[in-house]
Amino acid sequence: MHVCMRARVALRHACNKLSCRHGIQQRKNSWQDGMPGAQCPIMPGTNYTYKMQFKDQIGTFFYFPSMGMQRAAGAYGLISIHSRPLIPVPFDPPADDFPVMVGDWYTKDHTVLEKHLDTGKTIGRPAGLLINGKNEKDASNPPMYNVEAGKQYRLRICNVGIKASLNVRVQGHVLKLVEMEGSHTVQNEYDSMDVHVGQCLSVLVTANQKPGDYFLVASTRFIKEVNTISAIMRYKGSNTPPSPKLPEAPSGWAWSINQWRSFRWNLTASAARPNPQGSYHYGQINITRTIKLSTSRAMVDGKERYALNGVSHIDPDTPLKLAEYFNATKGIFEYNLIGDTPPKEGTPIKIAPNVLTTEYRTYIELVFENPEKSIDSFHLNGYAFFAAG
Repeated sequence: MHVCMRARVALRHACNKLSCRHGIQQRKNSWQDGMPGAQCPIMPGTNYTYKMQFKDQIGTFFYFPSMGMQRAAGAYGLISIHSRPLIPVPFDPPADDFPVMVGDWYTKDHTVLEKHLDTGKTIGRPAGLLINGKNEKDASNPPMYNVEAGKQYRLRICNVGIKASLNVRVQGHVLKLVEMEGSHTVQNEYDSMDVHVGQCLSVLVTANQKPGDYFLVASTRFIKEVNTISAIMRYKGSNTPPSPKLPEAPSGWAWSINQWRSFRWNLTASAARPNPQGSYHYGQINITRTIKLSTSRAMVDGKERYALNGVSHIDPDTPLKLAEYFNATKGIFEYNLIGDTPPKEGTPIKIAPNVLTTEYRTYIELVFENPEKSIDSFHLNGYAFFAAG
C-alpha cells in the first residue's frame, strides 16, 4: 500500500506461492508488488522484466519506484491502456492524446529529503512545480501542446509529485471528465480538476475558442504559499500570445470534497473486456469483512512516525515473503497486529512489520479514516478500489 510517508500495510494472499527471482514473470502476484519485503531488490547492474497482461482496466496510470525517494528525482512515466479495437468507447476518438504529468519539485536532492525524514524532520514545502519534467518560464519556448480549432483532445493528467495536491485547468476551456483510475466515468464538465498525489484521470478538451495561445495551469492546493506552473496550448496558425490573466484556482477543502462526490462510475460503458463495467452487481456483493484503517503520527525515538491503526511499518532483516515461504516467521513478524478497528485514542505507536491476512476470493470493505491535517493517499498494489462512498 502506498501511504504518505512511512505507513504501509502489506496485504498477504496465501494462495501465492511463487518463487522470488529476477526475469520475466506474470503480473499480479505478491512476489512482485514493488515494495521491499515482498519483492527482491533490483541490484545495481541488473534488470527486472515484467510480463503484464492488461485485462479489465483501461485508462491512465503511471509507474514509479517505491523506495528511496527516487520518484522525487524524476523516476516516473506514463502508462496509457487503450480498449481493444472492437470494444466501444463512450466518446469519439480524440484528435490527439496529451500527457500532463504534473508534480511538486524540490531544490534538495532526493537523498537529502530521505535523510530529513529519517532524522524526524519534514521535507518542507515544494520549491516549485513541473509539467512533464519541465518548468517553462519563457513563453517564447515551443508550445507543449498543439491543437486545431474545432477538434477534441484528451489530456491524461497524473499527479506524480510526493506531497502537494494540485488543481489543473485550461485557460478559457472546459474540462470533461471521461476516465479516472482505470474506468470510464459519467461525463461531467468542470472548470478545473483537483488531482491528489498518485491520482490519474482523463479529461476531454474541445478547441472551441478563438485561435490563439492559452495556458494550461496547475497550482498547489491546501498550502499557504501557492506554487503555480503553466504550459502553452497553441492553436494551429496562432500568433496571439496567451492572456497574462490566469484562471483562478478554487479555495478551501469543501470545494475539493464536493467535486470528488460528483464523480460517478459509468456503469453502461464497456471496459477492456466484452461485457460492460456494470455487469457485476456491486450492490449485491456479500461483504464478509470490514477493515477500518485510521492514520496517526507521533515522535518515536526522535523520529516522526506515521502509522495505521497504531502500528508503523518497518521492514525486517529477512524479507517478509521469504520468511513466510520457508515457514520461518517466528521472531521476524506477527500477523494481524493492527486488527480490524483503530485502537483507542492516545495509544502509543508501535513500530513493527505490519502484515494483515485476508482470505482468497472474499469481498472486503475497507474504511479509511484520516484525523490528520494533511491528505493521505492510499494505493493497493495490483488492484483497484470500488469507491462506495
